[in-house]
Amino acid sequence: MRPRHLYLLRHAKSSWDEPALADRDRPLSKRGRKACALIAEHLRAAAVRPAAVIVSPAARTRQTFDLIKGGLPGEPVTWTEPRLYGSDAGTLLELVRELPDEFSSVMLIGHNPAIQSFGLILAGDGPDLPRLRRKLPTGALLTIGFAGPWPALRPGSAELESMVRPKQLQLG
Repeated sequence: MRPRHLYLLRHAKSSWDEPALADRDRPLSKRGRKACALIAEHLRAAAVRPAAVIVSPAARTRQTFDLIKGGLPGEPVTWTEPRLYGSDAGTLLELVRELPDEFSSVMLIGHNPAIQSFGLILAGDGPDLPRLRRKLPTGALLTIGFAGPWPALRPGSAELESMVRPKQLQLG
C-alpha cells in the first residue's frame, strides 16, 4: 500500500474588527493574510501536493485556501465540507475514512479545537507531538503520514511528520 499524507491546516488568524459579524462570516486579519503568504511559500518549497483540498464553509477558512493555493502545484480537487465547521475529531475521522482511494494525499482546512485534537488522536508518534499537545496556532500546518486505505485510519495509527507554524517561517 502506498503511503498516504493528510495535511491538517488550521485557518489563519481571523479579524475581530466587526464584533457583530456571525462567527462563520469573520474574515482573515492582516496578520492572517501575511501568515497565508508564508504558508504558501512553505507548501511550494516543501513540494506539498495534496490531490484534494477540503475546506470548511467559514469565510476565514475559504480565504485561507484562496491565499495558500498558489503554493500548491496543479489544481487539486477542492470542495467545501459543512462538517468541518463546528466539528470534533470524531467527525473529522469519519470524513477522512470516506475519502476515495484515488486520493493519496488530502488537505483539510478547518478550525480548532477539532484540527489539533484530530492530529493528536491520529499521531502515535512524531517529533513534534509535544509542541502539538501544547498548542496549534492559527495558520499552522500538520503533516500526518500513514500506510493503508483511508477507511483503515485509526487513532494512533499515523505519524506526525511535521508541524509548521507561520511564526517559525517568518523567523527562519
